[in-house]
Amino acid sequence: MTSDSGLRPQQHRRVIAMTEDEVDTFLTGQRTCRLATIGTNGPHLSALWFVWHDHTLWLSSITKSQRWKDLAADPRTAVLVDDGEEYSELRGVEIRGSALPFGEAPRVGEDVPELVPVERLFARKYRGADTMTYDGRHGWLKLVPEKITSWDFRKMPSSRR
Repeated sequence: MTSDSGLRPQQHRRVIAMTEDEVDTFLTGQRTCRLATIGTNGPHLSALWFVWHDHTLWLSSITKSQRWKDLAADPRTAVLVDDGEEYSELRGVEIRGSALPFGEAPRVGEDVPELVPVERLFARKYRGADTMTYDGRHGWLKLVPEKITSWDFRKMPSSRR
């Protein structure tokens, strides 16, 4: 079915989808994500701190964790970042792709130029500092999105809420 202008009517899911700039702003401002992995014992879901930089999700993870082991065996993952209390406030981003270790693991501070801006953003976001501290337990997982799905119910016409 087409409208008088020849364009197809916009679907509900497109009405509430975030723009690329909105996704960037949302992911930059949020603090915690949920990462889903599949291991030998089935699905595993865990909360992590992250940085969104250059359309890439950087996840800080303990290298001896179940998620790290799961991703070593199968790097495919889905990550969810969401926000909102009331139904009409709900918004979120789901990112699918492969999360791969990046840099030394665990991270002890080797010179890795690509990690300089990521670690500066992480230190500012979570520590209020400009430099990263290394505990010899955490490493970086780099997730370049293969698919991003977003929603923002605040965009929904009030008649549909």
